[in-house]
This record gives sequence, structure tokens and C-alpha cells, in this order.
Amino acid sequence: MPLALLALAVGAFGIGTTEFVMMGLLPDVADDLHISIPAAGHLVSAYALGVVIGAPLLAAATARMPRRKVLIALMGLFVAGNALSALAPDEHWLLAARFLSGLPHGAFFGVGAVVATGMVAPERKARSVSLMFLGLTVANIAGVPTATLVGQHLGWRAAFLGVSVIGVAAIASLLLLIPHAPAHAPAGGLRGELAALRSLPVWLALGTTVAGFGALFSAYSYVTPMLTDSAGYAEGSVTLLLALFGVGATVGNLVGGRLADHSLRGTLFGGLASLVVVLALFPALMGAQWSAAVAVTLLGVAAFVTGSPLQLMVMEKAAAAPSLASSANQAAFNLANAGGAWIGGLALAAGFGVTSPAVAGAGLAVLGLVVAGAAYGVDRRRAPASGAVASAGRLVAGHVPSATERVSG
Repeated sequence: MPLALLALAVGAFGIGTTEFVMMGLLPDVADDLHISIPAAGHLVSAYALGVVIGAPLLAAATARMPRRKVLIALMGLFVAGNALSALAPDEHWLLAARFLSGLPHGAFFGVGAVVATGMVAPERKARSVSLMFLGLTVANIAGVPTATLVGQHLGWRAAFLGVSVIGVAAIASLLLLIPHAPAHAPAGGLRGELAALRSLPVWLALGTTVAGFGALFSAYSYVTPMLTDSAGYAEGSVTLLLALFGVGATVGNLVGGRLADHSLRGTLFGGLASLVVVLALFPALMGAQWSAAVAVTLLGVAAFVTGSPLQLMVMEKAAAAPSLASSANQAAFNLANAGGAWIGGLALAAGFGVTSPAVAGAGLAVLGLVVAGAAYGVDRRRAPASGAVASAGRLVAGHVPSATERVSG
């Protein structure tokens, strides 16, 4: 695999760290700024809102620019947002800074996925995307716990300054490792890119992302009370168990990327089906400490097996606008985060028990399978005309970048 993928992984590591570190620093931020914990929770929402808004808008606005410059500019915005977070004098400035930090998130992963797949042979596309996502999953194992520890001992502002330093390292890596390439002019201009998102297969792929990862966040958002109230763990042990989730996510991401290069559709269906099984078994697995630890690890594996296939599928369904579609998929991931947490909360509020969010998540995973099945049916009907589905059932790209397009588009 090209060394340039390391630069994308470093950027993903920084983004993953800043996205999730706020959860661990909420009490410190609330105490320092003299606000309540629920008010501090709005800082998490501000970041997610930045991702949802920034992903399609920045991808569309930079569609004609060289992708190397776009990635560097996005990471520059990331550094600025985190530095301003560290310097924010009050809650309102911090809300604005967190929103700014979230803006480049989706576009970076979207454009980065296009760059990653353009640097490798077609049969290694999914693996290239999984290696970029590796930075995101490793952030949950090392980046978030380290930044949380720094914030708790040196102050939360030091944690955000540290994340800014990671962003500067990512910029240096992008400058050194990503090759220069001419600007890419999308066919039909911006209107052509937007038109590529009007197709039903693209929206079905995005819908699969929302349902599939909504299933994950329905359970993961409430995993701490499951581990303490049901499995009997002490609160101090939860951090280590969440690191197990990160280990599982890393394994699932790497395995999913490798399997998807052989069967994109099969990997997606297999991942969603395994997610249904794991979440459905959560109430039983949370009955003992050892099985609860296994459950958390398997949740990470099952969920992230589908990450690379979903990203690549959206790109291939919108071959005329891969950057925009890939960025829109990142917005879909964050919608899944918010929607899944909301649905899991409804199950808890209804009094169905502390493990009920996992059961609700299993239902969402089933919905993801239904949407993925509908997408497969649409592909089968269109296959004679477009050649989008191979006879063996493996999804193949409708457009494979030429050698001159691999980095530029």
C-alpha cells in the first residue's frame, strides 16, 4: 500500500480524537466554564452539526480544486478550530469553535477516501479506505484516552492544544507524502456533481449507512450504564472496556476492508447480519462481566466491518461525484450517531430496561439489511444496462479511475 495512506491515517487519528474526547472532558469543561453538564453536552452536538453541514458544503465548494490542496486546507481548518477551542473564554465561543472543528471532518474523510482509492489498483480499493479509517479506530484506543488523561491533569485546554499539534503533524505528512496532481473539473461542474446524488442507488446506500450505524450508536451511547448496572463493573473499569471496543473496531475495520475487496456486497450483508446477532444477544451477554467484555469487543468488530464497504459503495454509486458522495456518507454517519442515540434513549425512557437500547439497535440493523437488500434489488434490475453487478454477485465500480485520475479524481 502507498505510504501516502499514512498521511490520511494521521489526519483521521486527529479527527477521531477531537470528536470523542469531549465526552471524557465534559465534567472538567462544565466546572471550568461554570455551566451544567447538560449545557456542556451541547458542545458534542455543536461538533456533530458542523460535520453534517460542512461535509457536503465543503466537498461541493472545493470540487474543482486539487485534492491534495483541499486535504491540507481542511486540516488547517481543523487545527484552527481546535486551537480556538483551547483559547475560548466562555461557553459561547467554545460552541462556535467546536462547530468550526467539525466542519472539515466529513469533507476530509470524503476527499481522503477518493484520494486513497485513486492511489491503488481497483481490487485494493476497500483496503485503502480501511487503512485511512485505521486512524479513526486507533484514536479510540490511544488518542481519546491520552487526550482525556492530559485534560484531567493539565486542564481541558491542554487537550485541545495537543489535538492541534496532531493536526499540524497531519499537514506535514500530507505535504510530504501526497503527490501533486492537477485540479479535477467534475463533469457538468458543480451542478453535475449535485445531479449525481439524485439517483436512487446513492440514497439507498446512504440510508444503509444511517440505519446500520444508527444500530451501533443506539447501543454504544448507553454502554456505560449497561456495563455498570447490568454487568456489575465499577465505573473506573469502563474506560478500559471502551478501549476493548476500539480494539474490536480496529480489527473489524481491517478485516472488512480486506473482505470487501473480494465481495463488497457480501461483506456488507455479513457485517449487518452479525451486528443484528451481537445486539440481540446483548441482554444475555451483559449478565456477566467476562461476557460483557466480549460483547463490547464484538460490537466494535461487527459495526466496523461495514465501514469500508459502505464508504466505497456510496462512491461507486455516484461515480460522477465521488468526493461529494463520500462526504455525504460522513454526514450520514453523524446522523446515525444522533438518531441511534435518540432511539436508544426512547427505549430506556419507556422503561424496557438498561439493555433495551441494544435490542432497539438490533431492530435498526435489521432495517439496514432491508435497505441494503432493496439496493441490491435495484442493482439487479439495472445490471443488464449498467453492468453494475457482476454475475458472481460482487459489486464492481461503475467507473475505475485512470492512472492520471487516481489522485486528482
